[in-house]
Amino acid sequence: MPTNNKLILGFVGDLASGKGTICQYLKEKQSVTSYRFSTMLRDILDRIYVEKTRENLQDLSTFLRGRYGQDIMSKVIAKDVQNDPNPIVAVEGIRRPTDITYLQELAGFHLIYITADPKIRWQRMVLRKENPDEATKTFEQFLKDEQAEADMLIKDLGKQAEYTIVNNGSVDEFHVNMEEILNKIKHAS
Repeated sequence: MPTNNKLILGFVGDLASGKGTICQYLKEKQSVTSYRFSTMLRDILDRIYVEKTRENLQDLSTFLRGRYGQDIMSKVIAKDVQNDPNPIVAVEGIRRPTDITYLQELAGFHLIYITADPKIRWQRMVLRKENPDEATKTFEQFLKDEQAEADMLIKDLGKQAEYTIVNNGSVDEFHVNMEEILNKIKHAS
């Protein structure tokens, strides 16, 4: 799968660790194209008029993977990345080993793990309200959500990452950490 010297940044991270924030930053600063594993799930839920709760997203993902193979979403994302004309592409929402199966085959792929203190992540999640059920979620419910199968695999994938960002500080510090990683990757190439 030739990618014409693309830089492909794969982000694996705990719930509300900053994956979306860093991808938005990269879009604005580096004109990066960004793909999310959950986008295809959200598109389907929108189309069938089902609320985009975390539970519904997980159920749909489980169904698709069970019906079409554990790597179905990885195939779709890898094909999207491969066909993207942009020289820098970001992929967020990597949760399972099968999510990187096809991405790892692409030249220029780098896995980056983003984590943060659970209390900080819970506060971010409540404030962002990305899914309808997040605004009222208690810290205890948040910790329970992290016990879901896909979320349990995130830390294992994080151990495979080339780079790790602990995002407990300010947004500016987070951006600086990302720029340092980009410089390391570019100088290693």
